[in-house]
Amino acid sequence: RTTTNIIEKAILASDLGLTPNNDGTNIRLNIPPLTQERRKDLVKVMHKRLEEAKVSIRNIRRGAMEDLKELEKEKMISEDDLHNGQERLEKLTTRHIEQVDEIGKRKEAEIMQV
Repeated sequence: RTTTNIIEKAILASDLGLTPNNDGTNIRLNIPPLTQERRKDLVKVMHKRLEEAKVSIRNIRRGAMEDLKELEKEKMISEDDLHNGQERLEKLTTRHIEQVDEIGKRKEAEIMQV
């Protein structure tokens, strides 16, 4: 029973426009038809989540860059290793952000398709 309450709260907080009906053991969702306006709303939510994903990727990069600089400062890696590591991190970051963008484009086309 407490699990259904937690699930209900998560659905309400999800910003998906769903209204759960909780009878104590089951949760029923009335999913509204996808109107053009609703599709645009879903795309906005998706873009917000995509931006959050990109920020997370950049934060991971920043943390890794700080770790590399600390290792170089403590003479555990050379300056060349630092630069090589930074280049590799930048390439990885760019690749993952491009993947997020590509997934977003495909999903947006899927959502907007009637």
